[in-house]
Amino acid sequence: MQTLGYTSVPVLLKHLRHAEQLGLDIDRALAAAGVQADDLGDNGKRIPGAAHERLLQHLIEVSGDPLFGLHCARFVQPGSWSVLGYITMNCATLGEAMSRIVPYEKLVGDMGVSRIEAATDHVKLIWSCRHQSAQIRRHMVEDVLASWLLYARWIADMQGSPQEVWFEHALPAGVNLAEYSAVFGCPIRFEQPCSALIVPLDYLGLALRQADANLLRTLEEHALNLMAGLDEHEALPLRVKNALRLLLKDGLPRKERVAEKFNMTLRTLQRHLQQADTSYQQILDQLRQELAEHYLLRSDLAIQDIASYLGFTESRSFHRSFKGWTGQTPGQFRENQRQAQNP
Repeated sequence: MQTLGYTSVPVLLKHLRHAEQLGLDIDRALAAAGVQADDLGDNGKRIPGAAHERLLQHLIEVSGDPLFGLHCARFVQPGSWSVLGYITMNCATLGEAMSRIVPYEKLVGDMGVSRIEAATDHVKLIWSCRHQSAQIRRHMVEDVLASWLLYARWIADMQGSPQEVWFEHALPAGVNLAEYSAVFGCPIRFEQPCSALIVPLDYLGLALRQADANLLRTLEEHALNLMAGLDEHEALPLRVKNALRLLLKDGLPRKERVAEKFNMTLRTLQRHLQQADTSYQQILDQLRQELAEHYLLRSDLAIQDIASYLGFTESRSFHRSFKGWTGQTPGQFRENQRQAQNP
Protein backbone atom coordinates (compact mmCIF):
# COMPACT_ATOMS: atom_id res chain seq x y z
CA MET A 1 0.00 0.00 0.00
CA GLN A 2 1.32 3.43 -0.94
CA THR A 3 2.31 5.61 2.01
CA LEU A 4 1.11 9.20 2.11
CA GLY A 5 4.50 10.74 2.81
CA TYR A 6 4.53 14.26 4.23
CA THR A 7 3.30 17.83 3.80
CA SER A 8 5.08 21.03 4.82
CA VAL A 9 3.40 23.24 7.42
CA PRO A 10 2.70 26.18 5.02
CA VAL A 11 0.35 23.98 2.97
CA LEU A 12 -1.76 23.28 6.07
CA LEU A 13 -1.77 26.96 7.01
CA LYS A 14 -3.49 27.81 3.73
CA HIS A 15 -6.32 25.40 4.59
CA LEU A 16 -6.57 26.81 8.11
CA ARG A 17 -6.75 30.43 6.92
CA HIS A 18 -9.78 29.58 4.78
CA ALA A 19 -11.27 27.67 7.72
CA GLU A 20 -10.77 30.71 9.98
CA GLN A 21 -12.56 32.93 7.48
CA LEU A 22 -15.48 30.50 7.56
CA GLY A 23 -15.55 30.73 11.36
CA LEU A 24 -14.59 27.09 11.97
CA ASP A 25 -13.12 25.80 15.23
CA ILE A 26 -9.39 25.45 14.45
CA ASP A 27 -8.48 23.71 17.70
CA ARG A 28 -11.11 21.08 17.03
CA ALA A 29 -9.82 20.62 13.49
CA LEU A 30 -6.23 20.14 14.67
CA ALA A 31 -7.37 17.66 17.31
CA ALA A 32 -9.29 15.68 14.68
CA ALA A 33 -6.15 15.53 12.53
CA GLY A 34 -3.79 14.72 15.40
CA VAL A 35 -1.70 17.83 14.72
CA GLN A 36 -0.20 19.86 17.55
CA ALA A 37 -0.73 23.63 17.40
CA ASP A 38 2.96 24.13 18.27
CA ASP A 39 3.92 22.28 15.07
CA LEU A 40 2.39 25.06 12.99
CA GLY A 41 4.93 27.61 14.25
CA ASP A 42 7.76 25.98 12.29
CA ASN A 43 7.42 26.43 8.52
CA GLY A 44 10.23 23.94 7.98
CA LYS A 45 8.42 21.14 9.79
CA ARG A 46 6.95 18.25 7.84
CA ILE A 47 3.56 16.85 8.84
CA PRO A 48 2.64 13.23 7.98
CA GLY A 49 0.49 13.03 4.86
CA ALA A 50 -2.11 11.01 6.75
CA ALA A 51 -2.54 13.90 9.23
CA HIS A 52 -2.90 16.35 6.34
CA GLU A 53 -5.60 14.13 4.87
CA ARG A 54 -7.46 13.91 8.19
CA LEU A 55 -7.32 17.70 8.58
CA LEU A 56 -8.62 18.34 5.09
CA GLN A 57 -11.35 15.71 5.45
CA HIS A 58 -12.54 17.29 8.71
CA LEU A 59 -12.55 20.82 7.28
CA ILE A 60 -14.46 19.73 4.17
CA GLU A 61 -17.12 18.03 6.28
CA VAL A 62 -17.67 20.75 8.89
CA SER A 63 -17.42 23.67 6.44
CA GLY A 64 -20.13 22.46 4.09
CA ASP A 65 -18.05 24.06 1.32
CA PRO A 66 -18.11 21.74 -1.73
CA LEU A 67 -15.19 23.74 -3.18
CA PHE A 68 -13.10 24.02 -0.03
CA GLY A 69 -9.85 23.21 -1.87
CA LEU A 70 -10.50 25.67 -4.68
CA HIS A 71 -11.33 28.45 -2.22
CA CYS A 72 -8.15 27.80 -0.19
CA ALA A 73 -6.14 29.06 -3.18
CA ARG A 74 -7.14 32.64 -2.33
CA PHE A 75 -4.70 32.49 0.58
CA VAL A 76 -1.63 31.56 -1.47
CA GLN A 77 1.54 33.56 -0.84
CA PRO A 78 5.29 32.97 -1.43
CA GLY A 79 5.70 31.11 1.86
CA SER A 80 2.92 28.69 0.92
CA TRP A 81 5.52 26.73 -1.09
CA SER A 82 8.39 27.06 1.37
CA VAL A 83 11.69 27.96 -0.34
CA LEU A 84 10.22 27.07 -3.74
CA GLY A 85 7.84 30.04 -3.45
CA TYR A 86 10.70 32.50 -2.96
CA ILE A 87 12.74 30.87 -5.73
CA THR A 88 9.94 31.31 -8.26
CA MET A 89 9.35 34.90 -7.13
CA ASN A 90 12.96 35.82 -7.92
CA CYS A 91 13.13 34.24 -11.39
CA ALA A 92 13.39 36.49 -14.44
CA THR A 93 10.37 35.16 -16.35
CA LEU A 94 7.24 33.12 -15.74
CA GLY A 95 8.68 30.28 -17.82
CA GLU A 96 11.79 30.22 -15.67
CA ALA A 97 9.62 30.13 -12.55
CA MET A 98 7.58 27.22 -13.94
CA SER A 99 10.78 25.30 -14.68
CA ARG A 100 11.68 25.38 -10.96
CA ILE A 101 8.54 23.56 -9.81
CA VAL A 102 9.56 20.02 -10.72
CA PRO A 103 13.12 20.04 -9.26
CA TYR A 104 12.11 21.57 -5.92
CA GLU A 105 8.51 20.53 -5.27
CA LYS A 106 9.54 17.95 -2.66
CA LEU A 107 10.40 20.90 -0.40
CA VAL A 108 6.64 21.57 -0.25
CA GLY A 109 5.68 17.94 0.27
CA ASP A 110 5.13 14.74 -1.63
CA MET A 111 1.34 15.02 -1.97
CA GLY A 112 1.76 14.76 -5.73
CA VAL A 113 4.09 15.03 -8.70
CA SER A 114 4.35 17.83 -11.27
CA ARG A 115 5.51 17.62 -14.84
CA ILE A 116 5.61 19.94 -17.83
CA GLU A 117 4.74 18.84 -21.36
CA ALA A 118 5.50 21.15 -24.29
CA ALA A 119 3.36 21.46 -27.44
CA THR A 120 3.48 23.75 -30.47
CA ASP A 121 1.43 26.60 -28.99
CA HIS A 122 1.31 25.85 -25.26
CA VAL A 123 2.84 24.02 -22.35
CA LYS A 124 0.84 21.74 -20.12
CA LEU A 125 1.61 22.16 -16.41
CA ILE A 126 0.37 18.89 -14.89
CA TRP A 127 -0.11 17.84 -11.28
CA SER A 128 -0.83 14.23 -10.29
CA CYS A 129 -2.06 13.80 -6.71
CA ARG A 130 -0.78 10.68 -4.95
CA HIS A 131 -3.57 10.50 -2.34
CA GLN A 132 -6.09 7.74 -2.99
CA SER A 133 -9.35 9.17 -1.62
CA ALA A 134 -11.31 10.60 -4.55
CA GLN A 135 -12.69 13.44 -2.45
CA ILE A 136 -9.30 14.41 -1.00
CA ARG A 137 -7.70 14.20 -4.45
CA ARG A 138 -10.29 16.54 -5.94
CA HIS A 139 -9.88 19.21 -3.29
CA MET A 140 -6.08 19.00 -3.40
CA VAL A 141 -5.93 19.19 -7.19
CA GLU A 142 -8.29 22.16 -7.34
CA ASP A 143 -6.28 23.93 -4.63
CA VAL A 144 -2.93 23.32 -6.39
CA LEU A 145 -4.03 24.38 -9.88
CA ALA A 146 -5.86 27.48 -8.65
CA SER A 147 -2.92 28.39 -6.38
CA TRP A 148 -0.49 28.10 -9.29
CA LEU A 149 -2.58 30.50 -11.35
CA LEU A 150 -3.28 33.07 -8.63
CA TYR A 151 0.40 33.10 -7.62
CA ALA A 152 1.53 33.45 -11.25
CA ARG A 153 -0.77 36.45 -11.66
CA TRP A 154 0.81 38.05 -8.63
CA ILE A 155 4.51 37.49 -9.44
CA ALA A 156 3.99 38.46 -13.11
CA ASP A 157 1.75 41.43 -12.21
CA MET A 158 -0.88 40.41 -14.75
CA GLN A 159 -4.44 39.09 -14.87
CA GLY A 160 -4.05 36.53 -17.64
CA SER A 161 -5.71 33.12 -17.73
CA PRO A 162 -4.71 29.74 -19.15
CA GLN A 163 -6.05 28.58 -22.51
CA GLU A 164 -7.92 25.87 -20.63
CA VAL A 165 -7.93 24.07 -17.30
CA TRP A 166 -8.24 20.29 -17.22
CA PHE A 167 -9.43 18.15 -14.31
CA GLU A 168 -9.39 14.37 -14.14
CA HIS A 169 -12.47 14.34 -11.93
CA ALA A 170 -16.05 15.11 -12.94
CA LEU A 171 -17.83 18.37 -12.16
CA PRO A 172 -19.03 17.90 -8.56
CA ALA A 173 -22.77 17.36 -8.19
CA GLY A 174 -24.66 20.53 -7.32
CA VAL A 175 -21.70 22.83 -8.13
CA ASN A 176 -22.12 25.60 -10.70
CA LEU A 177 -19.41 25.70 -13.36
CA ALA A 178 -19.37 29.49 -12.96
CA GLU A 179 -17.57 28.99 -9.62
CA TYR A 180 -14.58 27.61 -11.49
CA SER A 181 -14.79 30.16 -14.29
CA ALA A 182 -14.65 32.98 -11.75
CA VAL A 183 -11.27 31.69 -10.55
CA PHE A 184 -9.64 30.53 -13.77
CA GLY A 185 -11.25 32.82 -16.36
CA CYS A 186 -11.07 30.25 -19.15
CA PRO A 187 -12.79 27.07 -20.39
CA ILE A 188 -12.82 24.30 -17.74
CA ARG A 189 -12.83 20.69 -18.93
CA PHE A 190 -13.62 17.80 -16.60
CA GLU A 191 -12.95 14.05 -16.92
CA GLN A 192 -9.70 14.68 -18.80
CA PRO A 193 -6.62 12.42 -19.02
CA CYS A 194 -4.79 14.58 -16.45
CA SER A 195 -5.24 17.64 -14.25
CA ALA A 196 -3.38 20.59 -15.74
CA LEU A 197 -3.15 24.24 -16.65
CA ILE A 198 -2.81 24.71 -20.42
CA VAL A 199 -0.49 27.73 -20.61
CA PRO A 200 0.00 29.78 -23.81
CA LEU A 201 3.64 29.83 -24.94
CA ASP A 202 3.84 33.61 -24.96
CA TYR A 203 3.20 33.63 -21.20
CA LEU A 204 6.57 31.97 -20.62
CA GLY A 205 8.40 35.17 -21.54
CA LEU A 206 6.48 37.40 -19.12
CA ALA A 207 8.91 39.30 -16.90
CA LEU A 208 8.45 38.92 -13.15
CA ARG A 209 8.26 42.04 -11.06
CA GLN A 210 10.70 41.05 -8.30
CA ALA A 211 13.41 39.23 -10.29
CA ASP A 212 16.75 39.12 -8.47
CA ALA A 213 19.38 36.86 -10.04
CA ASN A 214 21.80 37.02 -7.10
CA LEU A 215 19.13 36.21 -4.52
CA LEU A 216 17.83 33.43 -6.79
CA ARG A 217 21.25 31.77 -6.83
CA THR A 218 21.47 31.96 -3.03
CA LEU A 219 17.96 30.54 -2.61
CA GLU A 220 18.68 27.67 -4.99
CA GLU A 221 21.83 26.74 -3.11
CA HIS A 222 19.80 26.71 0.11
CA ALA A 223 17.11 24.61 -1.59
CA LEU A 224 19.66 22.08 -2.81
CA ASN A 225 21.00 21.71 0.71
CA LEU A 226 17.47 21.11 1.98
CA MET A 227 16.82 18.62 -0.82
CA ALA A 228 19.89 16.64 0.18
CA GLY A 229 18.23 15.99 3.52
CA LEU A 230 15.03 14.73 1.90
CA ASP A 231 16.39 12.13 -0.48
CA GLU A 232 17.91 9.65 1.99
CA HIS A 233 15.25 7.09 1.08
CA GLU A 234 15.49 7.69 -2.67
CA ALA A 235 17.31 5.43 -5.10
CA LEU A 236 21.08 5.94 -5.14
CA PRO A 237 21.27 7.32 -8.72
CA LEU A 238 18.90 10.16 -7.79
CA ARG A 239 20.85 10.87 -4.61
CA VAL A 240 24.10 11.01 -6.60
CA LYS A 241 22.47 13.36 -9.10
CA ASN A 242 21.28 15.67 -6.31
CA ALA A 243 24.72 15.62 -4.69
CA LEU A 244 26.34 16.55 -8.01
CA ARG A 245 23.79 19.32 -8.54
CA LEU A 246 24.88 20.83 -5.24
CA LEU A 247 28.63 20.31 -5.71
CA LEU A 248 28.83 21.59 -9.31
CA LYS A 249 28.47 25.18 -8.17
CA ASP A 250 32.07 24.96 -6.90
CA GLY A 251 33.39 23.31 -10.05
CA LEU A 252 33.44 19.68 -11.15
CA PRO A 253 33.92 17.62 -7.98
CA ARG A 254 36.29 14.69 -7.68
CA LYS A 255 34.48 11.37 -7.90
CA GLU A 256 35.98 10.40 -4.56
CA ARG A 257 34.35 13.43 -2.92
CA VAL A 258 30.92 12.34 -4.18
CA ALA A 259 31.51 8.81 -2.91
CA GLU A 260 32.49 10.18 0.52
CA LYS A 261 29.07 11.85 0.82
CA PHE A 262 27.56 8.36 0.86
CA ASN A 263 30.25 6.88 3.14
CA MET A 264 31.49 4.70 0.30
CA THR A 265 34.72 4.17 -1.57
CA LEU A 266 34.63 5.16 -5.21
CA ARG A 267 34.76 1.50 -6.26
CA THR A 268 31.76 0.66 -4.03
CA LEU A 269 29.77 3.61 -5.38
CA GLN A 270 30.49 2.59 -8.96
CA ARG A 271 29.47 -1.01 -8.23
CA HIS A 272 26.14 0.08 -6.70
CA LEU A 273 25.43 2.36 -9.66
CA GLN A 274 26.24 -0.46 -12.07
CA GLN A 275 23.72 -2.65 -10.24
CA ALA A 276 21.18 0.13 -10.85
CA ASP A 277 21.95 0.00 -14.60
CA THR A 278 23.74 3.35 -14.69
CA SER A 279 27.14 4.89 -14.00
CA TYR A 280 28.67 7.99 -12.44
CA GLN A 281 29.43 9.41 -15.90
CA GLN A 282 25.91 8.78 -17.19
CA ILE A 283 24.42 10.60 -14.20
CA LEU A 284 26.86 13.50 -14.61
CA ASP A 285 26.10 13.77 -18.33
CA GLN A 286 22.33 13.70 -17.71
CA LEU A 287 22.62 16.45 -15.11
CA ARG A 288 24.91 18.57 -17.28
CA GLN A 289 22.56 18.26 -20.26
CA GLU A 290 19.54 19.13 -18.09
CA LEU A 291 21.25 22.20 -16.62
CA ALA A 292 22.75 23.26 -19.96
CA GLU A 293 19.36 23.19 -21.70
CA HIS A 294 17.82 25.08 -18.79
CA TYR A 295 20.39 27.89 -18.83
CA LEU A 296 20.47 28.14 -22.63
CA LEU A 297 16.70 28.47 -22.78
CA ARG A 298 15.86 30.30 -19.55
CA SER A 299 18.79 32.72 -19.15
CA ASP A 300 20.96 35.09 -21.13
CA LEU A 301 24.18 33.69 -19.69
CA ALA A 302 27.05 33.54 -22.16
CA ILE A 303 27.78 30.02 -23.40
CA GLN A 304 31.28 30.25 -21.94
CA ASP A 305 29.81 31.04 -18.50
CA ILE A 306 27.40 28.10 -18.76
CA ALA A 307 30.30 25.80 -19.65
CA SER A 308 32.24 27.01 -16.61
CA TYR A 309 29.24 26.59 -14.31
CA LEU A 310 28.84 22.99 -15.48
CA GLY A 311 32.47 22.19 -14.65
CA PHE A 312 33.94 22.25 -18.17
CA THR A 313 37.47 23.66 -18.21
CA GLU A 314 37.07 25.02 -21.73
CA SER A 315 34.18 25.93 -24.03
CA ARG A 316 35.29 23.51 -26.75
CA SER A 317 34.72 20.54 -24.46
CA PHE A 318 31.24 21.82 -23.63
CA HIS A 319 30.38 22.33 -27.33
CA ARG A 320 31.58 18.81 -28.15
CA SER A 321 29.63 17.20 -25.30
CA PHE A 322 26.44 19.18 -25.94
CA LYS A 323 26.45 18.29 -29.63
CA GLY A 324 26.86 14.64 -28.66
CA TRP A 325 23.80 14.88 -26.38
CA THR A 326 21.48 16.84 -28.67
CA GLY A 327 22.93 16.85 -32.17
CA GLN A 328 23.18 20.66 -31.99
CA THR A 329 25.74 23.14 -30.74
CA PRO A 330 24.72 25.17 -27.67
CA GLY A 331 24.23 28.25 -29.87
CA GLN A 332 22.04 26.36 -32.35
CA PHE A 333 19.95 24.88 -29.54
CA ARG A 334 19.34 28.30 -27.97
CA GLU A 335 18.40 29.90 -31.28
CA ASN A 336 16.14 27.05 -32.43
CA GLN A 337 14.29 26.85 -29.12
CA ARG A 338 13.70 30.59 -28.97
CA GLN A 339 12.46 30.66 -32.54
CA ALA A 340 10.02 27.87 -31.69
CA GLN A 341 8.68 29.88 -28.74
CA ASN A 342 8.46 33.13 -30.74
CA PRO A 343 7.50 32.13 -34.30
